[in-house]
Amino acid sequence: MSGPEEESVPVAAQRPSGLKNPQAAVRGLGAGTLSLEVIVLLLTIAPLAVIAGDRKGPAITAVLVATVLAIVLAGCMKHTWAWTAGAVLQGLLLAGGFLHWTLAAVGVIFGLTWAYAMHVRRTILGQ
Repeated sequence: MSGPEEESVPVAAQRPSGLKNPQAAVRGLGAGTLSLEVIVLLLTIAPLAVIAGDRKGPAITAVLVATVLAIVLAGCMKHTWAWTAGAVLQGLLLAGGFLHWTLAAVGVIFGLTWAYAMHVRRTILGQ
């Protein structure tokens, strides 16, 4: 009996988001967000070298570590823990504000962006 009933269910009812592959779309959103963050982080190195003064070494090191973490996380978006790790990365950037305020600024901007990406993920996947 369940055979004909399943066939009569419209495709839109099976996929409330309307996406063919919602998991892939959400993974792409997370990876894209982290990729943009990588670009911005790399672009902060030159200004930090000029304006960070005596803290430029630790600040640039923190940027490079955050960049590597973002690259690794962008490749791991198929795992659910990567979303939590992405939020932790944003928190680490905020804490990097103790080295230089620009790290905190990047942390705030991408923290808000990551929060929106997580909201979209919850909306689409219900997770």
